[in-house]
Formats: sequence, structure tokens, C-alpha cells
Amino acid sequence: MNWQTLFAMQKDLDNYILAQHDLKNENVFDKKVLALLVEVGELANETRCFKYWSLKPASSKAVIAEEYVDGIHFILSLGLELGINEYSPKTMENKEDLTSLFHLVFQSITELKEEHTVVAYQKVFDTYLTLGQKLGFSSEDIKKAYMDKNKVNYERQNQGY
Repeated sequence: MNWQTLFAMQKDLDNYILAQHDLKNENVFDKKVLALLVEVGELANETRCFKYWSLKPASSKAVIAEEYVDGIHFILSLGLELGINEYSPKTMENKEDLTSLFHLVFQSITELKEEHTVVAYQKVFDTYLTLGQKLGFSSEDIKKAYMDKNKVNYERQNQGY
């Protein structure tokens, strides 16, 4: 996938949001990190992978995809904050179960909060993409869901979300 296209779309959305909320001169990195952690938690909730006490099935693939790309939005946004606007994913072995992958994603995000480095960022992105693969998403699935949600995010901003 050409991540540069999504980085460019995210840059436009970030600039639009910052202008809408008069935040052009405010550092929002830590807020974005927290937002990403919350979005990953919402994704885990929709997969229900950790709910050993429940028989209720996971949400539909469409709902899970929408939650997943919420995380992609914040990952791209954090990359932009670090001066990154392109990405080449490294293939990670996918032998973990979903719950373990969620733990790895949370851990990598926490490391990024502590170390604002390209290496820490790449680990977040790689781990999150590995989670996406485990959830059954192709690059095309991710791109389409991102573009759909990007439109929704603009609509929400225009409606005073």
C-alpha cells in the first residue's frame, strides 16, 4: 500500500481539526497517544477477544474495520508529529493470539509516549498492522475503510462534533 497517500490525507484532516479548534500552536502529541490507546481499547471491545466470560460473538467485520482505522488515523497523525510522512511496514511474525497482540500494541504505544523516536513509532505501526492482519484485513480493506472514515471525520467536524 502507498502510505504516503494516507499520510497526506491525515495531514489535511489534522490541519483542518487544529484550525477548527484553534489549536495550531498547541502540542497535542500526548493527547493523540491517549486517543490512540482509547481507540485500541474500543477495538478490543468490538473483537471481544478477551471476554472469556461471555458467549456473545465479536461485532461484524465492518464495525471492527471502522474501529481499526480509527487507530490508523491516530498512528498516521502521530507519525506526522514526528516528521514522518511515509512508511514501509516490516513483516512481523503473527503467531500471537489476539489478546497477546493487543497487549503488544498497548505496550508499543506506551513506549512511543516515553520515547518520541522513529524506531518507537515504527514498532507501533508494525505491531498495529500485524494486529490488522490477524483480524483479517488486507491493505485494500484498510485503505478503503480509512478513506470512508476520513470522510465521516470531516463531516463530524463540520457538524460541531
